[in-house]
Amino acid sequence: MEFSNTIWIPALPLIMFVILGLFGKKMPAIVAGFLGTAGIGIACLLSLLTAGKYFLDNTSGQYSPVIAWNTEWLSFTENLHIDLGGLLDPISVMMLVVITIVSLMVHIYSFGYMKGETGFAKFYAFLSLFSFSMLGLVLAPNIFQMYIFWELVGVSSYLLIGYYYQKPSAVAASKKAFIVTRFADLGFLIGILILSFDANTFEFSGIISYVVQASQEAPAENAFAFCGLSALTWGLLLVFTGGAGKSAMFPLHIWLPDAMEGPTPVSALIHAATMVVAGVYMVARLFPAFEAAAPEALLVVAWAGAFSSLFAAVIACTQTDIKRVLAYSTMSQIGYMMCALGVASQIEIPGNAEPVTLGFTASMFHLFTHAMFKALLFLGAGSVIHAVHNNDLKGMGQLRKFLPITHLTFLIACLAIAGIPPFAGFFSKDEILVAAFENNIILFSIEYFVAGLTAFYMFRLYFSIFWGNETNCHHTPHEAPLSMTIPLIFLAIGSIGAGFVPFGSFVTSSGKGFEAHMHWEIALPSIGIAVLGIAIAMAMYMKPSAAPEKLASRAGLLYRAAFRKFYIDEFYEFMTKRFVFNLISRPIAWFDRNVVDAGMNAVATVTNFVSVRIKGLQSGQLQQYAFVFVSGAIALGIIFIYMWVQSGKM
Repeated sequence: MEFSNTIWIPALPLIMFVILGLFGKKMPAIVAGFLGTAGIGIACLLSLLTAGKYFLDNTSGQYSPVIAWNTEWLSFTENLHIDLGGLLDPISVMMLVVITIVSLMVHIYSFGYMKGETGFAKFYAFLSLFSFSMLGLVLAPNIFQMYIFWELVGVSSYLLIGYYYQKPSAVAASKKAFIVTRFADLGFLIGILILSFDANTFEFSGIISYVVQASQEAPAENAFAFCGLSALTWGLLLVFTGGAGKSAMFPLHIWLPDAMEGPTPVSALIHAATMVVAGVYMVARLFPAFEAAAPEALLVVAWAGAFSSLFAAVIACTQTDIKRVLAYSTMSQIGYMMCALGVASQIEIPGNAEPVTLGFTASMFHLFTHAMFKALLFLGAGSVIHAVHNNDLKGMGQLRKFLPITHLTFLIACLAIAGIPPFAGFFSKDEILVAAFENNIILFSIEYFVAGLTAFYMFRLYFSIFWGNETNCHHTPHEAPLSMTIPLIFLAIGSIGAGFVPFGSFVTSSGKGFEAHMHWEIALPSIGIAVLGIAIAMAMYMKPSAAPEKLASRAGLLYRAAFRKFYIDEFYEFMTKRFVFNLISRPIAWFDRNVVDAGMNAVATVTNFVSVRIKGLQSGQLQQYAFVFVSGAIALGIIFIYMWVQSGKM
């Protein structure tokens, strides 16, 4: 099959970024918005056509990788070179669809939400850059191209989070996101160097083949490289570190809540289909290597994901900022995806001749469904904020009367993320729980409990906004304009219909589809705990009640710690000021001032002293030069005469 036209999928947003970046100030705002939206709209159409051609035109049932285009950029040796190209396989094609659909909805939504903002064209230019960066990342056929676009995603998110650069809090949030992810990306880069050094290639196919072969042929030679783990395992763990930072896994999650300082459409784009799922995608891309050579690394992935999902869910139960609740919800759901990849061992499923890696498919399925309902949640939150000009839940309530479309679509998204059938989240979350149950009962128990917490905090959010107390607003709220409600309706349809996609038939770790079945022994308890969470939230928040304050008071220290995010930010600040600044930064600063600068200053002082003493030799006065010339000639003459006389005497 021919897919060379897919190069236009990332190219169109790049072209729009260049046009809007260079000429956006000279355009009317509506023209700039239309150009940006048209670029991502055509890219979305091409992505859907590519997905249809790749999945539906294939009659063999085996979805093999396809290099759509490729060009050599830098060559180091005959085997080691960096290429720029496009790799199409089940997960990259799925990601093309997810990214372009969500990005298109955000572009359309921003017409209404960002109306009247200064720098409207700049905003659309940054959206286009972000979309280009993410599309280049998922299409990367080699790990170095992924790293290049990985960093571009970081830069573009920095620009978008700090869009309101007049606000100190937005500037601080953008710097925090950029710096925290830089530390994680250092681990990613070291992991890339370890893997590519051993495999002698940057290509994903070459690295995976080498790792699988090395694990089968000579495990003893590389068994105990450091601390009982092989070099390949360390390489994969370091690569996962980069993914943990980008996907806001504990303890590298601290940038995520502060990223809410950006415009709400940016939050939808970052938290639904782009930046935070990049880490999940990267682990999935290298999953065969993790599975073959690094079961210890997969164990780390599973526990990091499980703990992050529980940690974030507990915090989300206490937050009162609508966007921060959704931010911690994102962290929790990304933890679900990571945990699913970590427990992705092969299991027997009735109706399939061969064992299947259910956890891998479940993780990608949840990524797919999560993109729909989480984008809907953030855009719905934006519609609420647009109506009441406030982020705090305490100033909201009874808004269903004024925002009927936002209310209905937000409810659909809450039901989807809570795992209530027949909404999309139910199907993907059920597969994750099945995979965890088959692999590790403790991890299953954690995620089962998190499912109940998710239902509780999401319906706490829902009832606080649309029911509860009367809204404390100085004006009558009104429904968002059509440009904002159309994306809400579209994503609501996606939040219902995405779960019915036969995902296992298309996206698997082996490329060969399988037939998934509903495991009611897992699904029914999952529905039960979700309904319990919803019922508790309804009892506490549907009507004005003193129950939340009483429960918070009884919880005491636990509630205060969760409300303050378990003091992780304070801990980092303490460690940074007390140890990093005092024990590392200050000695380095002293060395810089007293050794490096002092050495350079000494060289400058000596040079200046010598130059002052000899500058008279270059005075520019002709008579002085003539005097020196004649004096030198006379001196040389005297010397030669003296030497001649002395030689004659001898």
